Amino acid sequence: MGLQTRRLTKANNYALVVVDMSVGFTDPSKSPLASDATSVVEANQRLLTIFREQGWPVLFTTVAYSSPDQAYIFREKLPGLNVLELGSGLEDIDERVAPLEGEPVILKHWPSGFFKTDLDQRLRAAGVDGVVVTGLTTSGCVRATALGCLQHEYRTIVPREAVGDRDEQAHLANLRDLELKYVDVLSLKETISTLV
Repeated sequence: MGLQTRRLTKANNYALVVVDMSVGFTDPSKSPLASDATSVVEANQRLLTIFREQGWPVLFTTVAYSSPDQAYIFREKLPGLNVLELGSGLEDIDERVAPLEGEPVILKHWPSGFFKTDLDQRLRAAGVDGVVVTGLTTSGCVRATALGCLQHEYRTIVPREAVGDRDEQAHLANLRDLELKYVDVLSLKETISTLV
């Protein structure tokens, strides 16, 4: 017998959390962690326009390190992360989806946007009960942040076209897993129709 799953009830108020849409993940000419994310950037641009027009909260995360002891086991497992040095510019959000004044960029060291950050406090202060999670990468920081949303009791949507991964199989497998157990994985069109 298959796992029973259902679509979540719509939240009253959503925030957009854009995960690691930084140069280190969007520009393959500058970083070994990056992939061609053009379509993901375009989907995020559409969502950013909607959230900004509605005056809804928009938050960004980025990952960077300033000392060897930060997330050292994570970096041992994935040594490519060591290029993400604070001040290198790789932690800067891609200018195509750059934050506006007042839109916070939360610095993190681990996959989840919630772990040892003030993301939850910022979302609570904004009065939201739902989150749209976008960005890079699906199998890493997007998944971890989406799970963090669930663990902090936010109704969560992950728009398929607004997330991406260097590994297409990992991308698809993680979207399936997220959809079955944790969040609503919707098309960009379905996400927009849910929001507005």
